[in-house]
Amino acid sequence: MPRRVMQGIVVSDKMDKTVTVKVERRVMHRLYKKFIRRSKKYSAHDENNACKVGDVVSIRECRPISKNKRWEILSENA
Repeated sequence: MPRRVMQGIVVSDKMDKTVTVKVERRVMHRLYKKFIRRSKKYSAHDENNACKVGDVVSIRECRPISKNKRWEILSENA
């Protein structure tokens, strides 16, 4: 099964080797048929502490690294 890949913005880099990435998606409202934005935050593994707040990054699903970390930084799109 292929690993999921998502794109988002780094919103926190205060932790060591971990960044918080906010991923936004657009979904259609069931009643009003209008597109609304939904967002979710993921903790992602950043081995070299290279990402900073505001960077656009791609994250990929990986094995569990800690209690909340199941994603890794794939590339920095900047």
